[in-house]
Amino acid sequence: MKDLVAGCWKMISTAWRMDRRKTALSVVLMVAGAAAAPALAAGLAWMTNAIVAGDAATATLAGLVVAVLAVMVLTFGHFAHLAYFELSELAELDFDEQLIALSNGSAGIEHHERAEHADALTVLQQESRQFRVGLEALLNSLGLALAVTLTGTLLALVNPWLLLLPLAAIPPLVTGRMAERIRDNARTTTAEPTRVALNLFHLSTSARLAGELRVFGLGRELRGRHTRLWADATRGLWRAHLAATWLRAAGQVVFALAYVGAVLLVVRDAIAGARSVGEVVLVIALAAQVNQQVTTAVTLLQDLQRMSSAYRRLTGIKEVVAAAAPGAGDQAPPDRLSDGIRLDDVGFTYPGTDAKVLSDVNLHLPAGSTAAIVGENGAGKTTLVKLLCGFYRPSRGRVLVDGVDLAHVPVDQWRERIAAGFQDFVRYEFRAGETVGVGDLTQLSSEAAVLDALDRAQGSDVLGHLAEGLDTQLGKSFADGVELSGGQWQKLALGRALMRSSPLLLVLDEPTSALDPQAEHALFERYAEQAKRVGEATGAITLFVSHRFSTVRMADVIIVVQDGRVAEVGDHATLMGNGGLYSELFALQAKAYS
Repeated sequence: MKDLVAGCWKMISTAWRMDRRKTALSVVLMVAGAAAAPALAAGLAWMTNAIVAGDAATATLAGLVVAVLAVMVLTFGHFAHLAYFELSELAELDFDEQLIALSNGSAGIEHHERAEHADALTVLQQESRQFRVGLEALLNSLGLALAVTLTGTLLALVNPWLLLLPLAAIPPLVTGRMAERIRDNARTTTAEPTRVALNLFHLSTSARLAGELRVFGLGRELRGRHTRLWADATRGLWRAHLAATWLRAAGQVVFALAYVGAVLLVVRDAIAGARSVGEVVLVIALAAQVNQQVTTAVTLLQDLQRMSSAYRRLTGIKEVVAAAAPGAGDQAPPDRLSDGIRLDDVGFTYPGTDAKVLSDVNLHLPAGSTAAIVGENGAGKTTLVKLLCGFYRPSRGRVLVDGVDLAHVPVDQWRERIAAGFQDFVRYEFRAGETVGVGDLTQLSSEAAVLDALDRAQGSDVLGHLAEGLDTQLGKSFADGVELSGGQWQKLALGRALMRSSPLLLVLDEPTSALDPQAEHALFERYAEQAKRVGEATGAITLFVSHRFSTVRMADVIIVVQDGRVAEVGDHATLMGNGGLYSELFALQAKAYS
């Protein structure tokens, strides 16, 4: 009940914030239209008694009142719909913006990488379109509350025992709430197969992946898995819906028995002469309305509970993000590095797990150096990058930037002084110039800055394939959008990573996976030259992560990671001379290429 009240308050306050006039108009129209229904029953009783008494004038007046009330019942809800429809669209947009902010506006990424939080986000994405239904349910509930009060009052005036009729609505309400809880739990339970099925659907319908799917003949396999996953999800939802239906039916049976009893009670009194014909009509009309009110209340309660559950999940994700958020920080990042970056006894365990990903990492990345991280898959390379970028804080130990704990540096200010190119780069379907320029929003509209970044990334040749150059619209989401090859997209991503001309840390985490070894080697040679110039100016550190040892050999410092620990540190010559893991892996890869 607490979640229900909180969700209702959140909906109405959101609507009020979006547009006060439309919110007020919607509330007035919905409440007035709902209150007109029991008043209409009273009007019918008045008119019936006047007709039976032969009072034509009173009957005519009562008929006019009934007509006006009937128009109110039939039309006010429609006019309210016109007011709150646009309001609900604005509120849905606000809900979506909150989801976007939670997903990508937070400092860390824990809520993306933990299954339970990813499930919550999946459900929220599906529920974000339900605000219109939820707002309509809330407005109807306000009117329904007044209608129930008026109905109860009128029934009590006829016979106090008839007050038991609204009480008979309690079992349907209780069973309706239990039923919606069952459905909500089912949605949570089936979130994982739903999420995986949606992923398979996107894979199966992606133009970018169409070639590989055909070469390997994966169409039938993916369809089969998609069908099985949806079958699992549907089976769980079906069982929940079936159980919920039986519960609601049981509650409705209780009310139906009470309804029949109320009508028989008044008819008996009328036969005995204790009630007028108008009162019989009143009770029959009100009893029918109570039945409708109960059915409506059950439906509205389901809609309100569903929207309240969405807000509860949204609040839960906010709490996760807030708990993982770094402190405000009281140390600005330096203008230039003099010592460099040190990892002091760093250990890390992903939240929600017990497995240590990094242990006892002590490392120094000297200012102005080029460093490379190598190691087998799962060794901890990417986790080190996440810590350096501030996506996570170490579970133990410290990351020091010129002696200052990174935890004391405002994360936004630190991000402004780093640049990164990732293997899983984003294919922004913007204009080509914007796709590169977003790497430094202050230079987004600077054609010179974009061209310079592309030149340093050796990606200028991509423009030769674009009819409108930097103004070419990219991506198949647009009718005139141009689709690029994987290597072309990657070159634009590399240009984006180089938009910031003077970062303190440039991270290149497998950024050239779509390029051949020779192209990667040439590109890293140029990076190393640029890194040296930038390093002399700002003490910047360029950090490579690559699985190609022929590329990383040019780095000043090579860090070999094994099983979450730093196994070796040194330059290429030193590590080869030591005859350790680096030498072994280098020899194996060299043999593979020979």
